Amino acid sequence: MKKPLAGALLSLLLMGAAVAPAVAAPSAPTAPPATAVAVNFAGTVALSNCSGSVVRAPASQPNDPALVLSNGHCLETGFPAAGEVVKDRPSSRSFSLLNASGSKVATLRASKIAYGTMTDTDVSIYQLTKTYAQIQSQYGITALTLNDVRPAQGSAIKVVSGYWKRIYSCNVDGFAHLLKEGDWTWKDSVRYTPSCNTIGGTSGSPVIDTTTGKVVAVNNTGNEDGGRCTVNNPCEVDQNGTVTVRQGINYAQETYTIVPCIGPGNKIDLNRPGCLLPKP
Repeated sequence: MKKPLAGALLSLLLMGAAVAPAVAAPSAPTAPPATAVAVNFAGTVALSNCSGSVVRAPASQPNDPALVLSNGHCLETGFPAAGEVVKDRPSSRSFSLLNASGSKVATLRASKIAYGTMTDTDVSIYQLTKTYAQIQSQYGITALTLNDVRPAQGSAIKVVSGYWKRIYSCNVDGFAHLLKEGDWTWKDSVRYTPSCNTIGGTSGSPVIDTTTGKVVAVNNTGNEDGGRCTVNNPCEVDQNGTVTVRQGINYAQETYTIVPCIGPGNKIDLNRPGCLLPKP
């Protein structure tokens, strides 16, 4: 898991490669390529030990209590055990809300942990004391929208860390059928291409599709030392049980599976049709 780093902040240089556009033949015009959405820090948050973001489902309403998305292993109550689900537990945790440039504009506060687990996925969802409309009117910040479809292999993404105020750019390299780390197992995890070399403290960062601007996953771990299925060294297990270790490669958990579980009033309802999140 991507826990915060000890010691001084590392100053890292992000580098991107320029790609020459393809030229269509005059006799076969093609549609222009999709324009990338400008991704910045607006709507992200910094936790005491992790990153996160203010998110909404496609059907969320302005007067619904806002939600913050992070990792299950970022919960202030500690790592949930394998098989454990936290639901509707009171919390007064605070979050530093960032604007587009990464400056803190407000402190938001939770009313409860609406949901948290490290089983099948690694997510925490906090319900806040303010609504989306209040956050918009008071701080000028709009929530990020959760995409309701699975991310596509090869799609361009950015991992936005409110903890470090850093943005990583890469692509979806593929998917791990199972990702095992210590006592925990996660299903259908997103594997990044190497340029998303996320570090401790980036846990819970939203993974944003640069075409839609929507959240498609939540950053959670990476293989640091080449270990096999141990803490901080997850391994991939395919449908045949074959184990693959990819040292230096990082991963995220898909978030489209959360959308069916968000009911009216932003209530996390695990009995809604299509909701497959683990139950307590």
